[in-house]
Amino acid sequence: MTELLLNDIVFLLSFDLRQWRLAKEPVRVLVTGAAGQIGYALLPMIARGIMLGAYQPVILHMLDIPAAAEALNGVKMELVDAAFPLLNGVVATTDVVEACTGVNVAVMVGGFPRKEGMERKDVMSKNVSIYKSQASALEQHAAPNCKEFTPSVPAKNITCLTRLDHNRALVSYVNHATVAGEPVRELVKDDEWLNGEFITTVQQRGAAIIKARKLSSALSVASAACDHIRDWVPGTPEGTWVSMGVYSDGSYNVPAGVIYSFPVTCKNGEWRMDNCPSLEIGRYHVQMRVFPPYLFSFYFFLGLSIDEFSRKKLDLTGAELTEEKELAYSCLSGMHSSLL
Repeated sequence: MTELLLNDIVFLLSFDLRQWRLAKEPVRVLVTGAAGQIGYALLPMIARGIMLGAYQPVILHMLDIPAAAEALNGVKMELVDAAFPLLNGVVATTDVVEACTGVNVAVMVGGFPRKEGMERKDVMSKNVSIYKSQASALEQHAAPNCKEFTPSVPAKNITCLTRLDHNRALVSYVNHATVAGEPVRELVKDDEWLNGEFITTVQQRGAAIIKARKLSSALSVASAACDHIRDWVPGTPEGTWVSMGVYSDGSYNVPAGVIYSFPVTCKNGEWRMDNCPSLEIGRYHVQMRVFPPYLFSFYFFLGLSIDEFSRKKLDLTGAELTEEKELAYSCLSGMHSSLL
């Protein structure tokens, strides 16, 4: 009898939790390139609650190109067959307006890959065209609070993913952090490795994965995307910070108007880079990131000095990002001229 009662209680508790989940308003999440490798890894993570929480229902909006329509429908069938309790609906489409209508969060992982023989401007031009179309649709049809990048969406709603390289480089910020009271750099006792091989290893991790599996990173990118949105929307745990590409206002001599990776804290869907906690013994901190495929940057921590080596890396990345921005604008100008 006791066993029966306990089972009944567990069943009722599970039932009540499910009803509570269903009572919450679902969040509409757009994933572009949904039939691709990253999309295929990312979608079940979102449906399982890894991105927005274990009690947040979602409706997935999946967008891909017409050539991938059949594969996209196959992904939809698998999502339905998986019977995820949090998944309240699936929109699978090749129409950008239908995909963007009403979405609260847009995860843009679809783009044109750089192929052999292509110049940077060639791949930039193709992707500028893709994202311009999607951004226009989001501006006109997404929910007012949509977390993405369009002209009418505030800069604070614009972020880019640098979390993968944050996750890849889980090491102490060697210039400032300590372990048991000892400076990390002194414990490692190998400045040549810290300033050379270590950086190169993280910088070339993506290439190493391609060499190993003959395909680019997908699972780790999807996981990092979930980490990024989970910290941004529900918020970072108290006393911690994360790495996020956000709109620069010129702080720390970073060029204004570019998306640059900063340490931030998040609360109620808002990020801040002026409220990071101080370094604590035993905590890991990220020394650098890679801005694939060209850009390399060092993270720095608010209130801490930046050594000459790190400053040079920061300045180099700022200059490269400014160059990329100008290249993107030139592509947009070319598109506009061709329409006149």
